[in-house]
Amino acid sequence: MSAYPINFHSVGEGIWADSPDIPEFSTAGDDVEETLLNAVDGFESAFSIYVSERRAIPAPSALQPGQKLVHLPALTVAKVALWNAMVAQGVGKAELARRLGEHMPQVDRLVDFLHNSKIEKVEHALSLLGQRLVVRVEAA
Repeated sequence: MSAYPINFHSVGEGIWADSPDIPEFSTAGDDVEETLLNAVDGFESAFSIYVSERRAIPAPSALQPGQKLVHLPALTVAKVALWNAMVAQGVGKAELARRLGEHMPQVDRLVDFLHNSKIEKVEHALSLLGQRLVVRVEAA
């Protein structure tokens, strides 16, 4: 769940991209490189829609010819895992706040993709849902 494929489309002198897995995602740029740079923000914004609608975030599909992968930051991947675990287990924000011994604003930030949470806090929340965060490094 750390990389999503995107499709590129030429528009005038620019490029826009969409995702086969996240219909709410779109981004644009002057060229492929700029579009890829903007893509992480696009995914994080789209993921926020899933949270507000209380829906699970879909997993990425396999890369197809002509697509490029957008590798998400570790914190974003951890927040997706946290949100999806909450949805799968029927644990709302209020229940997670109770389990964490925190107030609702702190829990809101844990599933806010536009907030720079401490990954340790997300990892702790995941552990309370029976999940463990595993980090792996690969050659680029």
